[in-house]
Amino acid sequence: MDTNSIYLSVIIPAYNEEKRIERTLRRVDEYVRQQSYTYEILVVVDNATDKTADIARGLESVIPHMRLLWRDVNFGKGGSVTRGMTEAKGDIRLFTDADNSTDISHFEKMKPLFDAGHDVVITSRNPWDAAGAGQKISQHWHKRIMGMAGNIFIQIVAVWGIWDTQNGFKAFRAEAAERIFPQLTIYGWGFDIEILALARAMGMRIGIVPAHWMNDEESHVRIWNYFGVLWETVQVRWNLVRGKYVF
Repeated sequence: MDTNSIYLSVIIPAYNEEKRIERTLRRVDEYVRQQSYTYEILVVVDNATDKTADIARGLESVIPHMRLLWRDVNFGKGGSVTRGMTEAKGDIRLFTDADNSTDISHFEKMKPLFDAGHDVVITSRNPWDAAGAGQKISQHWHKRIMGMAGNIFIQIVAVWGIWDTQNGFKAFRAEAAERIFPQLTIYGWGFDIEILALARAMGMRIGIVPAHWMNDEESHVRIWNYFGVLWETVQVRWNLVRGKYVF
């Protein structure tokens, strides 16, 4: 395949995902093979201590246009996504979680927004962002409460008007990705907030489509991660105030 003609790059950050990565890769492969556009699949494994890399490497021979990117140091999910975005060749660059909690078929809803000129398109689990959004399998009540309270804080401090900044299914035009990701300073769970704050500050058009999200009981997100995101949100605001970013 001519790498100069790739339309969609699918980036999957994976850390200790041996139980889920094969299922997700096969599902992504099944979907993109049915499309008329060209594509690539990039799996970014961040110094995993399990068999994630071995499983992904073993699938390279059966899944066309898939590449494994290994990182010797764990820089967090944000670091893995950034590596994938900078290595990607697609006109549109999508990152999605290794648990496939937002199915790859959601890209069908995103594509018309890119065709209409949007620079960034995200999915939301909150119907206040996009009618029809929701959770097929919901999170525990304490995560829902903390998520809602945290989002109000995120809106006040960094990204007003988006009720779900954290769903792990976001896509970018190549030009947008190349402006945003080299400037990231947050590589933990709060990196999504920095992405959206930068896109807003750069005057990019952000579209939102509804997600039908399924909670995975084996999620790596823990309660203390919510507090970390709030601190990282403050860091993003401080970076904006002191002019750290180049617009």
